[in-house]
Amino acid sequence: MTNQMPESTSIKVLLAEDDELQRGLLVELLVSLGHVVVAEVGTGREAIERARDIVPDVVLLDVHMPDSTGIEAAEQITRAVPGVAVVLFSGDQSVSLSDRDVAATAAIAFLPKPTPPRMLDSTIRLAAQRARELAGARKDAEEAKAALEHRKTIERAKGILMRRTGSSEQEAYRILQRTSQDRSVPMVEIAKAVLASEPGAQ
Repeated sequence: MTNQMPESTSIKVLLAEDDELQRGLLVELLVSLGHVVVAEVGTGREAIERARDIVPDVVLLDVHMPDSTGIEAAEQITRAVPGVAVVLFSGDQSVSLSDRDVAATAAIAFLPKPTPPRMLDSTIRLAAQRARELAGARKDAEEAKAALEHRKTIERAKGILMRRTGSSEQEAYRILQRTSQDRSVPMVEIAKAVLASEPGAQ
């Protein structure tokens, strides 16, 4: 079970709100809650550009903004900066997110405006924590996939060595292992070299 982020942890927030007065109030509120507002912008396009440059922990986006809606901006931010948590908010009670919107924006939460301070704080902390967990899971999945590909490459190289030298599977593995140690190169790189040396290899 994952522990909740400590209350003292400050989270880097990018705030996108087109109403200047509301934006100022939100910045004050976020700072008073212990967060760091790394950028405050008034348009969706600015939100996308600043998110790419700064890579905040959380992007707090108003759904209604000039030049790009919060949903469109969130989609682009999610594609450009995958590890960022997106929290959408709106003062329009009629706004609802479709399943497609939620999937495309990877929005972790949708808040009403104005949002009670305690709800805003806990939502931002939870969003940052969830984003970290998702990024960790994605990294684990990528590493597992790479390890599987490496195993396949080594198996194919073993097969070539067994055919060429008449050695057993264990002996072929030892040849790869010894060469890897002698040259201080990962075994998968030795295996790739064996594959590349095969006639007809690209």
